Amino acid sequence: MLVTLKAISKKAMAGHFAVGAFNTTNLESIRAVLDAAEKLNQPVILQHAELHEPIAPLAVLGPIMVAMAEKATVPVCVHLDHGEHLDYLKQALDLGFTSVMFDGSALPTAENTEKSHATVALASKYGASVEAELGRVLRPEGGGGSDDLSDLPPEACYTDPEAAKTFVADTGIDALAIAFGTAHGIYTTKPVLDVGRVALIRDALHLPLVMHGGSGVSDEEFHRAIANGITKINYFTYMSLAGGNGVRALQKNSTDPDSLRFDTMAEASRQAMQRDVEHAMTIFANR
Repeated sequence: MLVTLKAISKKAMAGHFAVGAFNTTNLESIRAVLDAAEKLNQPVILQHAELHEPIAPLAVLGPIMVAMAEKATVPVCVHLDHGEHLDYLKQALDLGFTSVMFDGSALPTAENTEKSHATVALASKYGASVEAELGRVLRPEGGGGSDDLSDLPPEACYTDPEAAKTFVADTGIDALAIAFGTAHGIYTTKPVLDVGRVALIRDALHLPLVMHGGSGVSDEEFHRAIANGITKINYFTYMSLAGGNGVRALQKNSTDPDSLRFDTMAEASRQAMQRDVEHAMTIFANR
């Protein structure tokens, strides 16, 4: 069933667990996520990131995501992740997405506030939820891109609780992505998490808090972050790697000529991704 981020987060806050939010770039990953959620009877968030547009056009995958979410037997939010342009967010909303994120974390606070507020005004016309970000989630050292922060100390990127309180009041958002030491992508050194900061922000806002970048985070650290107020966890890199590893395992262990067929490899990838998603969901549900 299709639900909003606000609705799904309310259940997570009441139940003291986090909902997994999985970026899906093809049909196999969409199926892997939804099949895992239905098997474990867990609510879930299907995400499409604007940065994946070149390999996974929103106009192609978006309608599939919404249609499959509507048919699911568990609550599913369909969410636009890391949107940087209002016209792109509107495209997702027009397709039936129930939640969007405006990512202005690289912008000056005043501009981030203004555009996040404009996103709330836009989404309200569709009855959709809005996530925004304050602070900067790290990329791996030398990761490149517009948010390569490898030259900055972690503390310079962390979300400030008082600044977050003002930002939420001025924007009217439904969920806030915060920075407390996590990293996008494949991290070469273990991140150092300021989990106590999560609790301070939780107590200041009483709002669903989002964790971006789970790379290198242990099961115990996930549990601590959730216990301190994280209710949504974005997850992509390890799921994608699991899919690639599934194909490699097929090629290594099978002598069947059919193992070279794309559809056979795609199915091996889907099954491997589903296993990884099930593992992640179990951690996020504190099981």
